[in-house]
Order: sequence, then structure tokens, then C-alpha cells
Amino acid sequence: MDKLKLAEQSLINENIPSFKAGDTVNVHYRVREGEKERIQQFEGVVISRKGSGSNQTFICRKISAGNIGVERIFPLFSPFIAKIDVKKEGDVRRSKLYYLRERRGKAARIKEKDQRNLQGAAEKAHKEVEQKPEPKTEDQKTEKAAKQEKQVAKDQAKKEAASSEEE
Repeated sequence: MDKLKLAEQSLINENIPSFKAGDTVNVHYRVREGEKERIQQFEGVVISRKGSGSNQTFICRKISAGNIGVERIFPLFSPFIAKIDVKKEGDVRRSKLYYLRERRGKAARIKEKDQRNLQGAAEKAHKEVEQKPEPKTEDQKTEKAAKQEKQVAKDQAKKEAASSEEE
């Protein structure tokens, strides 16, 4: 059993981006035609991911010419996948989006995850860290430490006074 797990781990490719159901991906797939090999792109929405370990697969759905839906199942760690590009991150609440099969046109759209809020929060946190003034000289550092010690001593005195009043 351990040899089987080792063989599966050797097949796992680490440079695959993280994506989930609802994301729009562009899969670059190697196709062999006779002795020639070319790369075929398949861009669509991921409607599900299944499996674990090296047996993971994902289903990608695109709308072809004439409003015809085309689905393709890709093994995630296949040697025929050259690369996967994540184009958009979808904002969905389900892990399996099979309901998209019945939808047509605008009803089949998926909301895009709002990247501005995520970037704004990161920038705000970064600015807060930058705005904290740090003492620049040794004298300022010792003054700050002395003020903190005085405050701690005052707090302890207040606690002692409050405990003696209760007795």
C-alpha cells in the first residue's frame, strides 16, 4: 500500500494554481495528432472538482458557437496538461455547479469575486503598520520605557488601594 501512495505522490505536480468551482480557467492541453503534438486551449467555468490525491479531476464547461454547452473532464495531474491559467474568481456558495447546465444566456453568468475589497483591506493594514511611529534614538526608547514603568506602577498602586479598601 505504501508503494502505491509513493507512486501517486510522484505524479502530483506542485505548480498547479489553486482554483475552485465557479472560477473561469484556461486549460492548455497537449493533443497528439499522429506524430505531431500541439497545445489546445479550453477556457470555461469549473463546475466541479472530485477525487483526492493524484486522482483529482475537474469538470470545465464552456459555451461553444451556436449556444451549445461543452463540458470536459480533466485529470488535474495529467501530464497532458501544459498549464492552467485562472482568469476570474467566481463568487459562488456551492462546490458543484451542475445547475448551470439548465441555464442559458445571462442566467448562466457567475458573479465575479470583488477583488477591490481584498486589495483595499490589505493596503489599509499595510498603511496602519507603516503609520506606527517607532522611537528613533536610544534616549527616546528609554523615555518610552520609563513612562510605561510609571504607568504600571500607578496601576499596581490603584489595585492595592482598592484591595485594602475592600478589607
